[in-house]
Amino acid sequence: MPVTPMRVALVTCRALPGLSDDDQVALPALAQAGIDAEPVVWNDPTVAWARYDAVIVRSAWDYYHHPAEFAAWIDRMAVEAVALWNPAAVLRANLDKRYLRALESQGVAIVPTVWLEPGDAPDIAALLAARGWAEAVVKPVISAAAHRTHRVTASSQRLVDAAVQGGAAMLQPYLAEIETAGEWSVIHVGGAYSHAVRKRPRAGDFRVQPQHGGLATREEPPHAVRAAVDRLLALVPEPLLYARVDGVESGGRFLLMEMELIEPRLFFVAAPDAAPRFAAAVAALAGARGARGAARG
Repeated sequence: MPVTPMRVALVTCRALPGLSDDDQVALPALAQAGIDAEPVVWNDPTVAWARYDAVIVRSAWDYYHHPAEFAAWIDRMAVEAVALWNPAAVLRANLDKRYLRALESQGVAIVPTVWLEPGDAPDIAALLAARGWAEAVVKPVISAAAHRTHRVTASSQRLVDAAVQGGAAMLQPYLAEIETAGEWSVIHVGGAYSHAVRKRPRAGDFRVQPQHGGLATREEPPHAVRAAVDRLLALVPEPLLYARVDGVESGGRFLLMEMELIEPRLFFVAAPDAAPRFAAAVAALAGARGARGAARG
């Protein structure tokens, strides 16, 4: 009797109804693995999510503009027992970058961070002086793609005030290593290391994202970086279909910048051989079309 193909929703946003260019690289590998993968916009009210064997968040790159709506969508997937990957509990925990504070309490080395809450009146000059930081970066705790991310100095009080007025924010030292050595993105697929890229900003900028002119090249990270990422991901109590860990080598340590578990670019363009690994990991979900139960939040 013929095997029914696994039907998978690849969750995207209205601006990218056909997926990102990066995710499109994975489509042939998914088809080769017998997976019927379909781009679906996360906030399309007409979608019947329960008809899919798995719902995989990919290029939902506008979620941070609608955090409450996106959180409600995650809750809906859990209530309807949709096989959501990464699992609902993981997505919820990863929405707000204050998860970094919890990881730091577990011994993870993060970029030093001052957490700014709504209603705070931070004196940027005093904060920088107290910590010996000549420059810093301020950004919201719910954000992506360097949205509302600014490089600030002691004279940037207005920018910092605006950041706090917009919601909770985080202030971190500006790391010159970003411009020289670059930032690592280490990708795991199906619970195992897959590949990595080193990201660098364009000349005169500090943002490494491609939409800001950043460039990513595939490279193998040092053993110490891979080991740090392995230790970090071992702290996640839920199974992961994919994970991307971003960080920088500074002062002889790997400092975590972000643990991307919602909708990270997986850099298939830079590492096309990773697409079959991703497809195999997705196909493994079919082994239990009971994946629905596994992904309950």
